[in-house]
Amino acid sequence: MTVKLDDWLLEILACPNCKGPLRPDDEAAELVCGGDCGYAYPVRDDIPVLLVDEARAPAS
Repeated sequence: MTVKLDDWLLEILACPNCKGPLRPDDEAAELVCGGDCGYAYPVRDDIPVLLVDEARAPAS
């Protein structure tokens, strides 16, 4: 499943937890934080769910 988001949208989206940049992970259908926290946010029906409560924490 690929993350279908426009490039201009990816440029302005930021991690709600640490304000880091987000990059798409097509295999997991998530947006992964490239900043300090490393949280992964789900993308459902091509809509990013940018809620910290819905995010998957990085593996320790």
